Amino acid sequence: MDIERKKIWLDCDPGTDDAAAILCAHAMPELDLLGISTLAGNVEPEKTFLNALRLNRLMGTDYPVYAGADRPWIKAHEPGYRFHGENGLGGVDLPLPERWEKPAEKAWDALSRAACENPGELELICTGPLTNAATALTLHPDLKGLLRRIVLMGGAAVGGNRTAAAEFNIWSDPHAAKAVFTAGVPLVMCGLDVTNRSFLTRAELEAVGRPGSPAADFVSRSLLTPLEAYGKDRVCLHDVTAVLYAARPALFSGRPAWVGVETRGSFTNGKTVTDLWSDKKGPAPNAFVVLDVDRPAFVRTFTQLIAALA
Repeated sequence: MDIERKKIWLDCDPGTDDAAAILCAHAMPELDLLGISTLAGNVEPEKTFLNALRLNRLMGTDYPVYAGADRPWIKAHEPGYRFHGENGLGGVDLPLPERWEKPAEKAWDALSRAACENPGELELICTGPLTNAATALTLHPDLKGLLRRIVLMGGAAVGGNRTAAAEFNIWSDPHAAKAVFTAGVPLVMCGLDVTNRSFLTRAELEAVGRPGSPAADFVSRSLLTPLEAYGKDRVCLHDVTAVLYAARPALFSGRPAWVGVETRGSFTNGKTVTDLWSDKKGPAPNAFVVLDVDRPAFVRTFTQLIAALA
């Protein structure tokens, strides 16, 4: 039986778990990856762009890769070396393609062009800060009516991982995040509420690497960096969660809610404020907030996808 493939655009900042998310997007039969855009986030922008090219070579693909924002809208860029290593790939060296060039077209213009070519069909998956997405929506006002939806990894109804209140991607560029959450595009928020449940144990990560293929070896080695950096027996696949949700939402559950982004608080800058459990509800819901995952099915799916990559 033919599978209807969703057309997607992946905006990311590779990043160990972004890299795993790119591999999954390529491997999933439900997804048709039209392009990849990169930006400053987990590591510097020149590294994220080159890392996406390296993954193209690893997969044997030639997905178009476009560079975007080299810094957040207002605040300074602060990388996440502890989780991703200084090269963004957990210290694993991957070669670049033998031939490559950096397109002159910027990420937000390429995204807008792809949406115009596929009106109402293209889903934007964001696994990094939302600078590129916000810039695209600002420079191309028609874009919000052309996108089918945005599925993003970011935020949290409760807690944070960069501060006590804020998740890294939203904290990295809260002003851009606020612009995206208020743009009027249908949104799915895969925040820490679900991504902290979407984890691999050390034994499960070792099993992912067992096939010994270049892709399996890369994933198992690169994800050891965040696993060991935090002294835990598990590693959360934050960005993979957004890709798997886009393809197989039945693995997840959640609820619609209004979500606002704090941009000024001394202790809460970058916090995503939700009305999931408030007595006094805010405005109408502007996002579907994913809250839980069938973790055994998630682990099986991820393991099978990586094993399918020769």
